[in-house]
Amino acid sequence: MARTVWDSTVGKKTVMAVSGLIMLLYLVVHMIGNLKIFFGAGEFNHYAHWLRTVGEPFMHYEWTLWLVRVVLVIAVVAHAVSAYQLSRRDIRARPSKYVHKKPRASYATRTMRWGGIILGLFIVWHVLDLTTGTVHSGGFEAGKPYQNVVDTFSTWYGNAIYIVAMLAVGLHIRHGFWSAAQTLGVGSRTRDRALKAVANVLALLLTAGFLAVPVGVMTGVVS
Repeated sequence: MARTVWDSTVGKKTVMAVSGLIMLLYLVVHMIGNLKIFFGAGEFNHYAHWLRTVGEPFMHYEWTLWLVRVVLVIAVVAHAVSAYQLSRRDIRARPSKYVHKKPRASYATRTMRWGGIILGLFIVWHVLDLTTGTVHSGGFEAGKPYQNVVDTFSTWYGNAIYIVAMLAVGLHIRHGFWSAAQTLGVGSRTRDRALKAVANVLALLLTAGFLAVPVGVMTGVVS
């Protein structure tokens, strides 16, 4: 039954919608946590340590954090695979390009595929930069995320990569949230305008919230 659902177009779109909403929830929480950097190194580093002790003593050290990571990896993989397969299915169904582009297609709609690729590459870079320290500029300090974040956004390329990725996030959410609502049956002719407004507000708030951190470092507010 699960295989039948997965093989169907509706099933793949549903997987995309649910996994996308899981990642959106994570982004909201992650952005709120990131903004703690404006309260100083002690507050931000303490928050990072707290993430590793959530659920103690029932959960062992970092178990909750690893559980969240596993769920996110599953969501990212499911989202990417279903998106790729739907794209290939769409290409096979229409091997020749349309003569006329759809006039009502937004910029976000037309760039969803490229945005997904950009975000996939960014996730890899972000993990190697601020989680493992593999590509981190300067001396990576384990357990001191405040200092590591300041190091990253003290470089022009660190800012450039992050800003481009966050703009892609905004565009992806703007179209993806509304699309997920349609797939899950929440959308309707009467709720369409409200859903699009919510998608626009979410995209704007998340983009601004994430960009506040590199801007804070660049302007010296965070140092």
